[in-house]
Amino acid sequence: MRRPLVAGNWKMHGSCTSVERLLGDLIAGVAEQQVDVAVFPTYVHIAQAIGLCTGASIAVGAQDCSCKASGAFTGEVAAQMLCDLGCQWVILGHSERRQYHSESDELIASKLAAVVEQGLRPIVCVGETLEQRESGQAEAVVASQIDGALREQADLSGLVIAYEPVWAIGTGLTASPEQAQDMHASIRGCLETADGVESNATRILYGGSVKGSNAADLFEQPDIDGALVGGAALDAGAFLEIINAAAQ
Repeated sequence: MRRPLVAGNWKMHGSCTSVERLLGDLIAGVAEQQVDVAVFPTYVHIAQAIGLCTGASIAVGAQDCSCKASGAFTGEVAAQMLCDLGCQWVILGHSERRQYHSESDELIASKLAAVVEQGLRPIVCVGETLEQRESGQAEAVVASQIDGALREQADLSGLVIAYEPVWAIGTGLTASPEQAQDMHASIRGCLETADGVESNATRILYGGSVKGSNAADLFEQPDIDGALVGGAALDAGAFLEIINAAAQ
């Protein structure tokens, strides 16, 4: 039985005041239940979030990290630095990183190696554009992203995959539960051939305009093990509704 995971990607949002308020509401609302919960603030707010979540049932992660251990890389943050802060998770290969920073599968693989080496838990994002889906290439695109990121990795026992159809991120559009399940099943099939991965034990999250009104239908699907939540993660009530749906 795979334990559900609900992860909140705050993207480039937040202030010290809003982080304290949001986490205060989440900590008060997250009950002891069979769901893992993690939040991913900006680098600026990670230390504050970790301090606020000490003793709570909410883990804190980073939205990205460098593939380099140290050096003259202005603006970069190494995996070891995240460990020093007390981070537990790192998101890798988010579609916005791929789109706006031209991140390749090879770079994501290098970042994944750095994260694994430091004992952090990776969430590797994959997903297709609307054009790729409409041309019948969706499964091939996602399979290529998985193969590129996971090839020759030392340890993938803590791997989480997040399927985020690019056409459904921040658009209000959501893949139907059936569409999402079909892709999640395809991803699980890809993982069966990946070295060092136990396919049936690996959690695969859905990401793409997840909200309280559609979460339950998505989580009913056999290969959907939780969600990578964007906009709704910034609203405590909406995020808690998704967490509660995952706990059912």
